[in-house]
Amino acid sequence: MRLLRRLRPPAPLDDAIWQQVCRDTPWIARLDDVRRWRLRALTERFLHEKTITPVGDLSLDALQCAQLAALCCLPLLEYGSRGWRGWSQLIVYPDAFRVHRSHTDAAGVQHEWEDELAGESWDAGPLILSWADVQADLAEPDTGFCVAVHEMAHKLDALDGEMDGTPPLPGEWRRRWAQDFQRAYDTLCQEVDLGRETRIDPYATEGPDEFFAVATEYHFSAPRLLRQAMPDVAAHLRRFYGPPPEW
Repeated sequence: MRLLRRLRPPAPLDDAIWQQVCRDTPWIARLDDVRRWRLRALTERFLHEKTITPVGDLSLDALQCAQLAALCCLPLLEYGSRGWRGWSQLIVYPDAFRVHRSHTDAAGVQHEWEDELAGESWDAGPLILSWADVQADLAEPDTGFCVAVHEMAHKLDALDGEMDGTPPLPGEWRRRWAQDFQRAYDTLCQEVDLGRETRIDPYATEGPDEFFAVATEYHFSAPRLLRQAMPDVAAHLRRFYGPPPEW
């Protein structure tokens, strides 16, 4: 049944809904006309192929679903719909959600804890967002945070089978990307270890995968700061995602 659905063309978005999405989403409002039309086509296809599932007492209307889909498609303006390959569902919680974690260390000791998350991306599974955090990002669009594009960056990262902070790229570009990102990541980790205040969210030092996802947030929501702090990383992301919205 899903295959038959995909074979049918996506339903066009209502013009009034799309115009409202553009007005209410600052990163989209700052796109040029060509890229905004490209985003609209991707959004229509996303809504056609993916299931958006609100959890608990959260209810999402057509406008809110379109906005969520557009945010998820924002990092795909250059890469296209192949960037959402391998998963079918966007789950939306009303607020930050808790997940149970467990880990067995090298000594065989099992550790368990609870994390409170604004978003999560599962390998070959759903993408999960907190609606409250999405709204908070929209309210302050120039502060370096955008949970929807953060989690989509993880989806892009995973396309080659490894969550290593490097999405699928042509060979020479991949080599330069890996070198430049590793150098910037190591520098940021050193600054955090020394207790220095950093211009980039220190959560990026959790691993190369998180570094890529956090840098993606800055590309869309604080591109000038990213260029100042990490010019090589900013240049790669501009090539990968296209020109960022400027503030």
